[in-house]
Amino acid sequence: MADSKVSLKLLIDTKTNKVLFAEAGKDFVDFLFNLLSLPVGAVVRLLTKQSMVGSLGNLYESFENLSETYFQPDQNKDSLLKPKICASQVPLLLPDVSFVTNKKFYTCSNYQPGQEHSRSYGDFWLRLLYESDDSSRPCSYLSVADDPSAVCPKCNAYMTKEVSYVARAEAEEVSAGEAAGGYVRGVVTYMVMDDLAVKPMSTISSITMLNKFNVKDVGALEERVVDFGMNEGVQLLKTSLQSETVLTTIFLGNMVELSIQ
Repeated sequence: MADSKVSLKLLIDTKTNKVLFAEAGKDFVDFLFNLLSLPVGAVVRLLTKQSMVGSLGNLYESFENLSETYFQPDQNKDSLLKPKICASQVPLLLPDVSFVTNKKFYTCSNYQPGQEHSRSYGDFWLRLLYESDDSSRPCSYLSVADDPSAVCPKCNAYMTKEVSYVARAEAEEVSAGEAAGGYVRGVVTYMVMDDLAVKPMSTISSITMLNKFNVKDVGALEERVVDFGMNEGVQLLKTSLQSETVLTTIFLGNMVELSIQ
């Protein structure tokens, strides 16, 4: 996979050696918000078991080493160890993550619309025909699953009939900013604080931040443009679980190299 990168403009207080905030575009903010969708198993896999804080690494390793003899027939290790993640066109700034952009849904393989009508009026011959085989009779129970190995709670048939998922009405007009995917609009510059708090960028908000940090010597401020790629993405994920000075740690501190498996 090619190493995707986005650009950030950091405002640094050289006296305190601290990143006050970063000016960022839609791509970086989408990446940050997408971290909230990561399953715990994906986080442990990305950061490696050894570098995890607390006991999650031990839990991950226990599940990894557990014999499949103890699993339910419809379960497998990859569902937790290598979970697939739904994403909406976000930058690929994390390695070894399987993104699912078009999630599929399924209903009962025997589902037939309108069967509830015939049964409500007591269609004797239809019931008699299928009475001996519940798994093949037409099913009127409309249920939806995201796994084709799921079983219909009404007739016990597998949920293998694929159904369409409609995110919004086709007639609804979508602006260029909305059509770009992701989470936020692309016509705005965002201010990302050292602790990853995000807000729209403005002149007033910048002045407010300088007052908040008690910056008296404007000459000590430095603008620096940096690239943010996969190594920084993994480090940001790790640091965000341990610190509130994430950007300073990554770009001004001693960034710990994590092995990307």
